[in-house]
Amino acid sequence: MARPALRLPSNAPGAFYVDSTCIDCGTCWQWDPHHFAPTGDSSHVVHQPEGEPEIAQALLALQACPVAAIGATPELLRHTPAEGFPALLFSHPAGAVHYCGWASRKSFGASSYLVVRPQGNVLIDSPRFNGHLARRIEALGGLAAIVLTHRDDVADHDRWAAEFGCERWIHQADADAAPEAERLVEGHAPVALDTQLRLIPTPGHTAGSMVALLGEQILFSGDHLWWSPAQQAVVASRTYCWWDWPSQVASVERLRDLDVRWLLPGHGDRHPFEPGAWGPAIDCTLAYCRGLAAG
Repeated sequence: MARPALRLPSNAPGAFYVDSTCIDCGTCWQWDPHHFAPTGDSSHVVHQPEGEPEIAQALLALQACPVAAIGATPELLRHTPAEGFPALLFSHPAGAVHYCGWASRKSFGASSYLVVRPQGNVLIDSPRFNGHLARRIEALGGLAAIVLTHRDDVADHDRWAAEFGCERWIHQADADAAPEAERLVEGHAPVALDTQLRLIPTPGHTAGSMVALLGEQILFSGDHLWWSPAQQAVVASRTYCWWDWPSQVASVERLRDLDVRWLLPGHGDRHPFEPGAWGPAIDCTLAYCRGLAAG
């Protein structure tokens, strides 16, 4: 629970605040960038919400925070939406994509996503286990599978799998992070879960990193790639590459010829792409990455 005594001085005056227990994961400002923003080593409130819709949005950011570093007055806290997450991001012929919220400290606040579809719902990476969220997922049809993109973001996968009796997919190279996973992806060849969902191994960030491609246009990228608003570019990070940077650059190149319309990462910003824009964007990313390698 956030404490007023630890309120960061950079917060805008008012009912909402971020305290000094913030781990700078970005969950709040990626969900609600109008009211929250990074300072460089934490997040803070830049604008106090006004009116019921804005207050509800900020309360969901509070709920999503993995370390409970966001506070508000007791009166406002009583109005936190119990059924705000999973929140629908968009619908696509391949499925309705939701952001799960309820980020986990175990995965440093990584985003997780729920895909609702007739073939069976799929959870991409794991949120913090929570009864409210579990009931909402059950009401949307439960879970048929959990895809774990890499070892960092497995969080409470075991509790979600037990709750819904579903299979978990992870790459063999990262399988020690989820040793009871029912399905292992091996090698570098893509694996089709069904006609609408493919897992593509992208080693680099970790040895067993994968991305999930839904409907040939929606890319759940884990920690392999994300969008940077500041750079207006798709980013692959050498700083946060835990296994092998040349392999990660090669994995980025493998995705160049896709027709991605939505990039949905574990960390970093989500971003839509116009038809034909993905390839040139990845060309820019590769040019930058190769420059880093040369340096």
